[in-house]
Amino acid sequence: MLNGRTLLARLGTLVLTLWLVSVLVFFAGQILPGDVGRVMLGPFADAEAVAELNKRLGVDQPVLVQYWRWFSKAVTGDFGASLSMRAPVTPFVLESLKNSAALAGVILVLLVPLGVGAGVVAGFNQGRFIDRLIVLAGVSFGIVPDFVSGLLLLIVFGLWLNWFPISGVAPDGAGFWTNSYYLILPALPLVLNLAGYIARITRAGVIEALAADYTRTAVLKGLERPEIIVRHVLRNALTPTIAVLATQTGYMLGGLVVIEALFGIQGLGNLVLNAAKARDFPMLEAGVLVMATIFVLSAATGDLVQALLDPRQRRRPSS
Repeated sequence: MLNGRTLLARLGTLVLTLWLVSVLVFFAGQILPGDVGRVMLGPFADAEAVAELNKRLGVDQPVLVQYWRWFSKAVTGDFGASLSMRAPVTPFVLESLKNSAALAGVILVLLVPLGVGAGVVAGFNQGRFIDRLIVLAGVSFGIVPDFVSGLLLLIVFGLWLNWFPISGVAPDGAGFWTNSYYLILPALPLVLNLAGYIARITRAGVIEALAADYTRTAVLKGLERPEIIVRHVLRNALTPTIAVLATQTGYMLGGLVVIEALFGIQGLGNLVLNAAKARDFPMLEAGVLVMATIFVLSAATGDLVQALLDPRQRRRPSS
């Protein structure tokens, strides 16, 4: 198992990374063009009124003072008030995160069986026609940008065949299954884009596990083939796949700006895009910080999962 020193070191690295992210996010927001008071009062507002509002909001103070005040509130979940919505930022971020999480959930439900299943089949049939077909299909779909495949899927399955709604937003009061149905078409572009990559990672793990000493030992012991596949091959082959999926989850929760905009989903990516257009600095900084935090946490989770599942990383040093 991972010892306490290793966990403490990784936790310290995670905290330091998140703090550096907060610094970059805040100071990046400071260098963006625009004046908070001017944005709130409009372009024709009196200069004295703008200066008075900036003073009341504290944006005329030194940058380090502003950062400390913003950071001390942000760690408690208080990101201030939106300049465009005239309301607290946090509820908007949480609602957008919920919408992004729903889309990510549908993507994972479709991606895991397709990508992992194809990779397992390809690995057990290395060099055969089905293996080459899966690899070729995965590479072909993987090089197509998700906004291109999303537009094509929307036209074909949403407009021509009318199999799915062209919007990713279900009517008010819709249940779980209806909401999931509305998210299938927005999920498909990323599923097609990532399935080949997941399949190749899984395929490589299966091939390596089949050639490993522990698999040959299990065969020599006379274990049944299903037991060898489940306990020895798949258990070790899927370790890198699980780590990659954990890392990609961060991208699914915050990086689908184009997909969310294309299908009208008010997710985290769309929130950041609209905040940037409106020069809503509190909303923009909150959205980017949450997205960056998700990316960092998902990457750390993937690293931790791989360390826990990989037998070579579970061994303690001999010293």
